[in-house]
Amino acid sequence: MSSAKKLQLQERVRLPRTAWKLADLAVLFLLLALLARRAASLLDLRVGGGGVAAAPPPCTWCWVAALVCEAWFTFVWLLNMNGKWSPVRFDTHPERLSERGDELPAVDMFVTTADPKLEPPAVTVNTVLSLLALDYPAGKLACYVSDDGCSAVICYALREAAGFAKLWVPFCKKHMVAVRAPFVYFSGAPAERTAADAEFRRDWTFMKNEYEKLVSRVENADEESLVRRGDGEFAEFLGADRRNHPTIIKVHDSRTELVPWLSTTCTYGAQHGFIILTHGLDAVVPRAYVRVQVLYDRRSKSSDASGDDGIPSLVYISREKSPRHHHHFKAGAMNVLARVSAVLTNAPIMLNVDCDMFANNPQVALHAMCLLLGFDDEVHSGFAQAPQKFYGALKDDPFGNQMQVMHEKLGFGIAGLQGFFYGGTGCFHRRKVIYGAPPDSSVDVQLRRMKGSPSYKELHKTFGSSKELIESARSIISGDIFPAPTGDLSSRISDAKEVSACSYEAGTCWGQKVGWVYGSMTEDILTGQRIHAAGWRSVLLKPDPPAFLGGAPTGGPASLTQYKRWATGLLEIIFSRNIPIIICVSTHLNFRQCLAYLVIKVWALRAPFEMCYALLGPYCLLTNQPFLPKVLPSAPSKRGFLIPVALFLTYNAYNLSEYMDCRLSARTWWNNHRMQRIVSSSAWLLAFLTVVLKTLGLSETVFEVTRKEPQSPTSDSDADPGRFTFDASPVFVPPTALAVLNVVAIAVGAWRVAVGVVPGGPGVGEFVCCGWLVLSLWPFVRGLVGKGSYGIPWSIKLKAGLLVAAFVHLCTRN
Repeated sequence: MSSAKKLQLQERVRLPRTAWKLADLAVLFLLLALLARRAASLLDLRVGGGGVAAAPPPCTWCWVAALVCEAWFTFVWLLNMNGKWSPVRFDTHPERLSERGDELPAVDMFVTTADPKLEPPAVTVNTVLSLLALDYPAGKLACYVSDDGCSAVICYALREAAGFAKLWVPFCKKHMVAVRAPFVYFSGAPAERTAADAEFRRDWTFMKNEYEKLVSRVENADEESLVRRGDGEFAEFLGADRRNHPTIIKVHDSRTELVPWLSTTCTYGAQHGFIILTHGLDAVVPRAYVRVQVLYDRRSKSSDASGDDGIPSLVYISREKSPRHHHHFKAGAMNVLARVSAVLTNAPIMLNVDCDMFANNPQVALHAMCLLLGFDDEVHSGFAQAPQKFYGALKDDPFGNQMQVMHEKLGFGIAGLQGFFYGGTGCFHRRKVIYGAPPDSSVDVQLRRMKGSPSYKELHKTFGSSKELIESARSIISGDIFPAPTGDLSSRISDAKEVSACSYEAGTCWGQKVGWVYGSMTEDILTGQRIHAAGWRSVLLKPDPPAFLGGAPTGGPASLTQYKRWATGLLEIIFSRNIPIIICVSTHLNFRQCLAYLVIKVWALRAPFEMCYALLGPYCLLTNQPFLPKVLPSAPSKRGFLIPVALFLTYNAYNLSEYMDCRLSARTWWNNHRMQRIVSSSAWLLAFLTVVLKTLGLSETVFEVTRKEPQSPTSDSDADPGRFTFDASPVFVPPTALAVLNVVAIAVGAWRVAVGVVPGGPGVGEFVCCGWLVLSLWPFVRGLVGKGSYGIPWSIKLKAGLLVAAFVHLCTRN
């Protein structure tokens, strides 16, 4: 009876876009006019005045190539228009959840890490601590960390973090800390209370000291000494190879934990209402440790059934690996996390974040629940995705990887279709949706039958042989989204190890119809597409402040590695049976949502067209031929020249206006435009070649982990973090060659102009194209004479020089 009077938890707000739609149409009109002019020019070249076919001039193929490329650019523009035309946002009201406190579902939080060297343990620790301190009933949270590097240092770091969390979580909730990743919080002076608040300053100083000790222990931990020091806690890592080892699972109980013994701990606990019960010293551990049980601030409200007090459980998982089994990269790790959490806590909601994406908004789980519980029909919120945002972002986005305009313009638009894409991190999933359940699964009464029934056999075939997993899946799919507490997690370790074995997925639907989908390095996009194809919708989670913040890669190698991995995975989908066009025909994937998926999935396909168009300018200058209309006295020629000029100016003005509308600088626009050219000629091009070779059976794709920089908002380094850096990776060869080629072409063209223009040669347009490319590739021009990491290695210069020489030879051999 009271449900009808409940206030709305979320509101869907349509965003006006009339002026932008007119601008979209203006650019489209100019693109179509350019195509029409190009086609008419080709007809004039091939047909004589009397209608008799004439011998095509030498530059005809240039005009044909230009026509094909410009047709492709028009297609891409149409895809972008489709994605931007129906923008919406979702406003959430977490304060209205207070009347639904008992209805809040449990949440299992997943953190993934793969390499302790590329992803420092201190980075993972901060992410975990920010999740453990969320404003959500602690008894309804559990954090799982997947370590695909099988590192004792990561396990040790989590054990230390679990101990520190006993102090950190109460501190955050007592003082209402805004950002609960310690490295951010302690990067500046205390701001939660005034300087006169002596108690707060004392607490803040104590916590800062404890955090610095935590970081020191984690950073100084040594893999070899941890494994061999003799206390047995890390004995399972002895002899383990990251590619060949059994499952290792460690549960850090939220009630009893190993924490460092400090002389001030008892004093601090007494001051803040803690009771510390010692259970004896462990003489084997080098430093003095005690087993402690902490009962939190007795001045706060007492613990209740919802689990408002305490610390969420923390579970370390390193799944079994064997050279005889394919591990399916991050998708395989996520499926293991889903199965292990199912037999341990079985929360109906799952959050997954990368190891460097800390919770920036402590109420993010409440905002997500507003979206997951706020619709009358859950079909509208299959998952809630937060757009990626970055902390300590470099000014003016020099590497073009913050993607703020894409998220605000394209993201809001796609949110108005079937919903925003699953981005692989910062996403709240319904477990039943990940299990492949359709939106109407709640009426499937077959799942409620006895174990011996056909439905149980079907569950066995779908989820595997684990009885515990089958029962947990049965309860989730049948609608029992508030499962009973599972008790002591340590008692279920054997069940968890069973479902994390390499061979467990054999003969099941994991990776196809259930869980994260295999077949692409961008398992997130592929999994989200499968969810949308089943008929579910998704919602965009965009609270203020942002839900999660991560670290954007800096420097050339890290940035291009990330782009290459994304483009490779997206093109793998295009070259498979999961191509959106085919899926759209046979499933519930909306046609406009299908086109929206193509916006990003054609990233690598854009490379050959953009590279071909980029080569037309240098080719024409070297061979003294035009591919663009010239400025001639005749009226038709003037109109032909004005179309590309108007398109060039209009498109760039439109693009710049988008950045201004997002409160970004003109410098940011230029950096992103420049990186678009660089990425297209490097990362996307290599991704295209990689997938083509894989399709032909000549090579296999390799998952490359992006280096995560140590989390330090302030840096004393003299290095310029915004300057492009290089290494000997092949990804730098094509843009280096393109930069050199355009410089050579401009020099040759200018020499011809100086000695006398040959009739029929290139005009101003070809010079502008080459000059624009030189400006866009200026980091590579600068790198040709740079030193150290700012200079292009000689091996890259040599390979690029050979490519340029070969191209010039082909152009001038006639």
